Amino acid sequence: MSTSLAEAQKYCATLTQRAGPHFSVGFRFLPAKKRKAIYAVYAFCRYADDIVDEKQEQPIEELLASWEAELDRCYDHKPSHPITIALSEAIRSYPIPKAGFQGLIEGCRMDLRCNRYPTFEDLMVYCDLVATTIRDLSLPIFGYKGDEGQKLGRALSTALQLTNIVRDVGEDLDRNRIYLPLDEIESAGYSESQLLKRIKNKAFLKLMAFQCKRIRTYFDEAAQLIPLIDADAQVAIALMRNVYLALIDRIEAKPYDVLDKQIRLSLKERGYVLLQTLKKKAPSPA
Repeated sequence: MSTSLAEAQKYCATLTQRAGPHFSVGFRFLPAKKRKAIYAVYAFCRYADDIVDEKQEQPIEELLASWEAELDRCYDHKPSHPITIALSEAIRSYPIPKAGFQGLIEGCRMDLRCNRYPTFEDLMVYCDLVATTIRDLSLPIFGYKGDEGQKLGRALSTALQLTNIVRDVGEDLDRNRIYLPLDEIESAGYSESQLLKRIKNKAFLKLMAFQCKRIRTYFDEAAQLIPLIDADAQVAIALMRNVYLALIDRIEAKPYDVLDKQIRLSLKERGYVLLQTLKKKAPSPA
């Protein structure tokens, strides 16, 4: 039984709202056409991430190759999965580059062969695959002005990805992954072995303070992106930024929690960020 476009779009919306409760807060303020498109983009990327992060019965490389083949079918407008049925409609409406999805899948492959990053420059190679590609996929939907929008979009996507990294330190340790640059761990007076043992001390606090301070500089730069985005998508971008900044506030308040707790904002906390953001800028009607 084939999946209808409406069913496929609902599938993507449900997946996005469940898997990305922070990332997707602002999506509800997009016009319907843009909202459905960005849900499809996020769902495709989330599915690829889950192939690598979740326990699989088949070899992961085979599953990634299969998902990449489905991407080819999507761009040929012959999709066979609910996500790509919705995505095929999105790429009819917006100039979403296939290369962005290919870069994201390559970033997932990088997770299979690399679980440590000696320097921040090494980490940025990974971030450009899994985060900057999100900029390339989403800005054509949001709408933006000029080359400056691309530059500032990279700042926002990098800030979001680095926030995920500091938020998920403990979860990544469970998968034997360390995304915090090893030289920065050492510079803080901490060590990889201490991190693996989840030791809580002043050196760890110093490490986290450095990480959060740098992330804030990216968010500060990304604030300049909002006026360059189409008016009907500005609230969505502002909310994405502000919700993730609230996560940084939460991490800075209790840095040790990232070692052994899932760091998430409550519905009430997200609601507060929403109200504060809307006070500064009234949303455009969907």
